[in-house]
Amino acid sequence: MNNQFTHPKERIRFAILTFFFAQGLCMASWASRIPDFKDVFAANYAFYWGLILFMIPVGKFVAIPLAGYLVSKLGSRSMVQVSILGYASSLLCVGLAHEVYLLGFLLFCFGVFWNLCDISFNTQGIEVERLYGKTIMATFHGGWSLGACAGALIGFVMILAGVSPIWHYTLIFIIILIIALSGRKYLQESAPQEAEVSDTKTKERNTAKAPNGFRLLFQKPEMLLLQLGLVGLFALIVESAMFDWSAVYFESVVHVPKSLQIGFLVFMIMMATGRFLTNYAYRLWGKKKVLQLAGSFICIGFFVSALLGGVFEAMAMKVIVNSLGFMLVGLGISCIVPTLYSFVGAKSKTPVSIALTILSSISFIGSLIAPLLIGAISQAFDIRIAYMLIGILGGCIVLIVSFSSAFDIRESAAKPEPDK
Repeated sequence: MNNQFTHPKERIRFAILTFFFAQGLCMASWASRIPDFKDVFAANYAFYWGLILFMIPVGKFVAIPLAGYLVSKLGSRSMVQVSILGYASSLLCVGLAHEVYLLGFLLFCFGVFWNLCDISFNTQGIEVERLYGKTIMATFHGGWSLGACAGALIGFVMILAGVSPIWHYTLIFIIILIIALSGRKYLQESAPQEAEVSDTKTKERNTAKAPNGFRLLFQKPEMLLLQLGLVGLFALIVESAMFDWSAVYFESVVHVPKSLQIGFLVFMIMMATGRFLTNYAYRLWGKKKVLQLAGSFICIGFFVSALLGGVFEAMAMKVIVNSLGFMLVGLGISCIVPTLYSFVGAKSKTPVSIALTILSSISFIGSLIAPLLIGAISQAFDIRIAYMLIGILGGCIVLIVSFSSAFDIRESAAKPEPDK
């Protein structure tokens, strides 16, 4: 039985949003303590620390075909529950790591469950978006960002209070467990393979003409997904630069005390704010214009922080200027991923979970190379140089969106109904 017939759609929507919240909470809880782990393992060599962080995107990348296959075979409802509990459990185990090799393995597992969450959650989000008949994906990603803000804030408080990562992560695990148990009954049933047919002849005809979900992963993707994926690739390099290095940036470049290391926090606050404003922005300008503005904000934000963040002597001005740059990046990156997923739901002819997997396969190359890229540039030159180069990718996003046909969409589709 489909849950949409037994529960009000508002409750279903809220429940899915809480799962996105839980994923964001888990991610930010890790990111907020990165400087602590860097100190514990004495990873002062930037490229060496980049190698350790590299294990997360490796796990995400390895899990891409697995995620698409499991979601298409078992349905997103089951995989949402498995993935979020695995994600929280791997975070808890990271807090117990005392050897760098064990830390690397656990971060690999963290990346695997991260990707399982991405595919299963967004498949659920698209199902609910179809239930509503309008674009609401950005609000789900807003829930993720809200959770990330909460995780960053909790992490900030835990650091100031001197609480060790293991007790910090135990609290996060308990919160996520409660969310998972409370919201599981509202998850939507998505038919395995997203192509179940009851008529035997129709089923045989479809089987003969169309490959199964696993084979679709290895066929040439439609051009739409390639174009969306390139923007996603640049966006995930930007996200990785902020998730993995923003706290390190404030510590090693801005040289502020722990009580003022708010870069990651303000970035996440603006990311959450931007996602809740995204539907309104769609109505004003359309999705294509929103992506163009997003790329511009990313470019400007990185250059503000890298070029102006160290100009002032006063500590307060350093914090303000760098925070302004990080806020612009957060506002810019906020809408890119949900907008790409929304384009998939509106325009792609590939089954949703497979299309999201293909999009992720291309995009995650960005998160795969980002830790090594930023670590190598920072070691050879300076992290400011690395941030300026990442900022240029914002300009690349503007160019791709402006000249690619993938982002052309009918005005009626670009301006959805008001989000109630």
